[in-house]
Amino acid sequence: MTRIACCQLDPVLGDLDGNDELIRAALTEAVAAGADVVVLPELVTSGYMFTDAAEARTAALSADSPRFAEWAALLGNSIAVLGFCELGNDGGLYNSAAVLQSDGVTSVYRKTHLWDREKLIFTPGEQLPPLLQTRHGVLAVMVCYDLEFAELTRHVAVAGAELFVAPVNWPLFPRPAGEHPGEVITAMSTARLNRVAVAVCDRAGVERGQAWTGGTVIVDPDGWIAAEAGPGVGTAVADIDLARTRDKKLTEHVDLLADRRLDLYG
Repeated sequence: MTRIACCQLDPVLGDLDGNDELIRAALTEAVAAGADVVVLPELVTSGYMFTDAAEARTAALSADSPRFAEWAALLGNSIAVLGFCELGNDGGLYNSAAVLQSDGVTSVYRKTHLWDREKLIFTPGEQLPPLLQTRHGVLAVMVCYDLEFAELTRHVAVAGAELFVAPVNWPLFPRPAGEHPGEVITAMSTARLNRVAVAVCDRAGVERGQAWTGGTVIVDPDGWIAAEAGPGVGTAVADIDLARTRDKKLTEHVDLLADRRLDLYG
């Protein structure tokens, strides 16, 4: 079993030091609770609702920032994935996710599908999510809007990912009473269609008038919600058997990957 903790936080726009404290507290608490994989929200280091690229640049971190090493030192044998506003070596700004282990940053993924005004601030990533072979399973990291593209999620599932990990900031949209947020439905469908686990960490609060969904969920390989954080600041925790994701057969004659008609659609 892999214990996954998704910590739904409420970072403050531009407050690097204050958000640092939130991150430290969340990581410490999740590791103490036995989490193997800890997920924090998109842009948790900086907040999201930047006016422009100039403002974002004041809250950006390079991947070799000492803050990452300090957070990694809290992890022990755990793995953490958190979103940050990245200042690249090329001077560009990226909406990125860092993978941390005890020895520091082991991978950085740059969001490939930019949402709305993000296109005015960030440069899209040019690399597919790498498969991360870890002591706690095979992880593929993506960020928010990336999950909406089946071309991407199917690709990493076929490549062998067992757990999709996604820091997100989901803007609150209206929905019928009693319905899951549309983004949660997408996460459930993605898990079910690919027989993978999906860990999504959203954020809480309101930032510059933008309310967030607070839709943090951990979805099991059958597509059912194993844990959710609910409204406000909170943590979703679930124990998921990632070994189940390696068998794509639902019945003797149904195999989710082998049944694809690649002769028809490539």
